[in-house]
Amino acid sequence: MGRDERMNAEVQTYSRLKNNLEELKMDQFNSHLDEYIDAMQDGQKSFTGSLLELTDLEIKAKEERHLQICIRTANFPFRKTLEDFDFAFQPALNKAEILGFKDMRFVEQEENLLFIGSPGTGKTHLSTAIGIEAAHNHYSTYFITCNDLLLQLRRAQLGNTLQQRLRFYGRYKLLIIDEVGFLPMDEEASKLFFQLIAARYEQHSTIITTNKPLSQWGEIFGDPVLANAILDRLLHHCHSIKIIGRSYRTKDIQKDLLISKADRPGAKGPAQSGEN
Repeated sequence: MGRDERMNAEVQTYSRLKNNLEELKMDQFNSHLDEYIDAMQDGQKSFTGSLLELTDLEIKAKEERHLQICIRTANFPFRKTLEDFDFAFQPALNKAEILGFKDMRFVEQEENLLFIGSPGTGKTHLSTAIGIEAAHNHYSTYFITCNDLLLQLRRAQLGNTLQQRLRFYGRYKLLIIDEVGFLPMDEEASKLFFQLIAARYEQHSTIITTNKPLSQWGEIFGDPVLANAILDRLLHHCHSIKIIGRSYRTKDIQKDLLISKADRPGAKGPAQSGEN
């Protein structure tokens, strides 16, 4: 085979390879192929090393696509991680304990997490971040506010599909119910909430966020007996985390206000004001 024939054969092989990569939807491999061919020809990378790095890129992209699908189907309000959380702003939190939930043992052991704290202290951020970690580890996960949950259950009850809806929420390995106690519940809503918690009890894990201390749950549900029945099931296998601190949500606003005040004409800096 002559030189021209070899070149033509190489071009055809390259074209078929690109077509195969496109057909297999190996977009990362395809888009980086040329730079790795150049690196191999220059002796900067070995053949097997290049294949390994290209397949690593493809696997990473596949995991990212899977995570994006999980985030959409899990109904998360935003994408935030535990690494995004400013633990220095909430020093009362046990950072090691929170980061420890990343191992997902609490899901495997069907334990619950209960985040209690004032509005804006980071409860939703933490519960969402843990939920995203669970989804990334292939645990079926769903996020919903308490108000939306009760609306869904009421609608199902009116349509005679309540049991079907309870099974829908009951099947997830991890269910996150946000803002319990933000709005009061009537008797019917309280009973619906109890039915869901009872269905998940010792079956799957539930994360609850609430701005009300547990001593006030009787007021939330309008019935101390029913509240105790709910808490009994939630707290039996539960990690309870109290967040005591300033509003995490408004910390940047407070910082901007301080900067704005310092920039006003005639404003005194810390050294001029005499403050320590």
